[in-house]
Amino acid sequence: MPAGSSKKRERQYEHIKESYKDRGVSTDEAEERAARTVNKERREHGETKKQKS
Repeated sequence: MPAGSSKKRERQYEHIKESYKDRGVSTDEAEERAARTVNKERREHGETKKQKS
């Protein structure tokens, strides 16, 4: 998880990762998918820093 993530997002990441692993996805792929999903949620809820253009 990225630095500065809340406990809620860390729990969400672990839950998503375990769900993928239960479905037979490799550990590396499950971690990647979970991180992407959580980061998407963080962006949608304004929990990330804005990039300077």
